[in-house]
Amino acid sequence: QVQLVESGGGLVQPGGSLRLACEASMSIFTIYAMHWYRQAPGKQRELVASINSVGVTNYADSVKGRFTISRDNTKKMVYLQMNGLKSEDTADYYCNARSYSGTDNYWGQGTQVTVSS
Repeated sequence: QVQLVESGGGLVQPGGSLRLACEASMSIFTIYAMHWYRQAPGKQRELVASINSVGVTNYADSVKGRFTISRDNTKKMVYLQMNGLKSEDTADYYCNARSYSGTDNYWGQGTQVTVSS
């Protein structure tokens, strides 16, 4: 059973930083593109950032220039460095793994990020 375990969420003041981490347990990590999603209260889940197995990244317009996604294939980890946090970044953040074949799609349990003074 594949597991994705997020960590690193918490309460931070506007302008602050947090680094989220996601530890994956699948046997072959590099056949998965990795994604961070978020869901704010009362809103739909949205894609924040993506990274493929060779490090090509994509970001939502709302986080470009502030967030950085990265991965360590040897450790089976994916990270989301969040700088310049705003109140509108407050949400539950979820790690997602999707295989390039499209047959596998896994979610973590989420980690809460609250940006407030």
